[in-house]
Amino acid sequence: MMMLWEIWWVWIAAALVLAIFEVFTAGFVFVGFALGAAVVGVLLAVGVSIALAWALVVFAIVSVAAWVILRAAFGVRRGQRQTFHRDINED
Repeated sequence: MMMLWEIWWVWIAAALVLAIFEVFTAGFVFVGFALGAAVVGVLLAVGVSIALAWALVVFAIVSVAAWVILRAAFGVRRGQRQTFHRDINED
């Protein structure tokens, strides 16, 4: 019997859900996880048979790498600086 984590479309569906979550958050929170899930889904779709532990390792490595690369590419821009001097919630 095939387990849920061995089905490629489950990983792709998880990637889509995480990508939708990313739309509602700021700061590249879920985009790395979405790319990690998509990579595992594609690996399973092309026929690579991997155990859950290795799928999670691939998911984690790709997620962290994607987050670091995207954060460096689209994160804080060079020359960007703070434009306020006082927080309105401190009063």
